[in-house]
Amino acid sequence: MTQNIPDRMFYRIKEVSSITGLKPHVLRYWEQEFKDIKPVKSPTGQRLYKRKDLDAIFTIKKLLYEKKFTINGAKKYLTGKKHLLNEIREDLTEIVEILKRRV
Repeated sequence: MTQNIPDRMFYRIKEVSSITGLKPHVLRYWEQEFKDIKPVKSPTGQRLYKRKDLDAIFTIKKLLYEKKFTINGAKKYLTGKKHLLNEIREDLTEIVEILKRRV
């Protein structure tokens, strides 16, 4: 699914809609509900999504449509996942520091 995404800096909402198979109003709603989707606005007010926004959209779509999460359940899942990643990052940083001291 994500392999056919054109490689560029920004994507307009119509392009994101076409790539993800989601209607623009769904994308705008998810933007309000999920902190991971943060398109910037162009000088003309058009939403410009980055690749990381598309990745978040695909993750949320999978949680909601395939795994049958509720919106709140998906938010909790994503928050828990971030906490876990932060813990792993802290542990890895600590390991790197230990290894640096041994060298």
